[in-house]
Amino acid sequence: MEKLSKSKGRLSKIKGRIPRIKGRMSKSRKRMSKSKERLSRIKEEVSDLLELQLDRTVNPLAIIMEMMKLRKKEEKEKTPRKRKHFPLFEKTPASQKNKKFKKGQPLKIWTWNVAGLRANVKKNGHVKIKESDADIVSLQETKCPELPSEIEALDEYCFKKLAKSTKNLGHAGVAMLAKEMPINVTVGLGNKDFDEFGRYIEAEYKNFFFISVYVPNSGSGLVNLSARGRWDQLFLTRVIDLDRRKPVIIAGDMNVAHQEIDLRNPDSNRNKTAGFTDQEREAFTRLLDAGFVDVWRSRNPDVAETYTYWSYMGTRRAKNIGWRLDYFVISERLLEKVIECEIHSDIT
Repeated sequence: MEKLSKSKGRLSKIKGRIPRIKGRMSKSRKRMSKSKERLSRIKEEVSDLLELQLDRTVNPLAIIMEMMKLRKKEEKEKTPRKRKHFPLFEKTPASQKNKKFKKGQPLKIWTWNVAGLRANVKKNGHVKIKESDADIVSLQETKCPELPSEIEALDEYCFKKLAKSTKNLGHAGVAMLAKEMPINVTVGLGNKDFDEFGRYIEAEYKNFFFISVYVPNSGSGLVNLSARGRWDQLFLTRVIDLDRRKPVIIAGDMNVAHQEIDLRNPDSNRNKTAGFTDQEREAFTRLLDAGFVDVWRSRNPDVAETYTYWSYMGTRRAKNIGWRLDYFVISERLLEKVIECEIHSDIT
């Protein structure tokens, strides 16, 4: 009786294992089915290769092995890598995502000599930039080694570029912000003597070139007038070359009052003060003669006492004793597309 009881117990255990064995067999059949499907696909691919007049001496097995290697490589490439960080930190910031200028709407451009970008943002300059809703912003005399966090936080601008002065971090420098990424970007004119001060950013777009520029000042006593002449020639050569390819938009501090109407006291400053020498004015004339237009003056030919710069000495600003040194200069063929050009003398 004991033997019979033990036999029944073993039989019961065996019956209990049968469902698990059936489950394993089912999985094995599925694997075999998938293997057959893969083999069938591989055979079809081999057949296709043979139809392409491959060398008939090639071993089909070798082809199959190569196909399997390729398949494994493709599957490996398709397998997503494990994230090393939380998804939150892997998302592309909004400011880095490429956006586009609004189609069918005018392009709005701002140029502003901020006379120190870090000091400017402390006076909420970044808020004014945001409120302007400009598509492109050109900033001069940034005087900083990197863009302040307040500027970096302007997410509407996917493109932000700073050309800093490596010669003197607290001097010169230009920056450009844009709502669309350029095709190409060039920093500097290719001349070390000028480029180490961060004076030039060139951005190529589909239909135009944009230049953010801070032209060298000829200095107190005109000590840098000769260097200024070299800059003017380099700059002219460059923009003429660009204009042959696409229209050009130049925005920035050109450090010249071109006509007598562009400063309050022309007689006392002529050939004595940087920005109003015959050399500088003639260089600007050559730029215009090369096929470019001073946009604001072209639309306001007789308007006087509208300036963009005032000396800090005395009460020059309160008395409006100033200079027009900041410009939009564009290729002549763009002029008919300009809707308006304004000087915001109220912004400090």
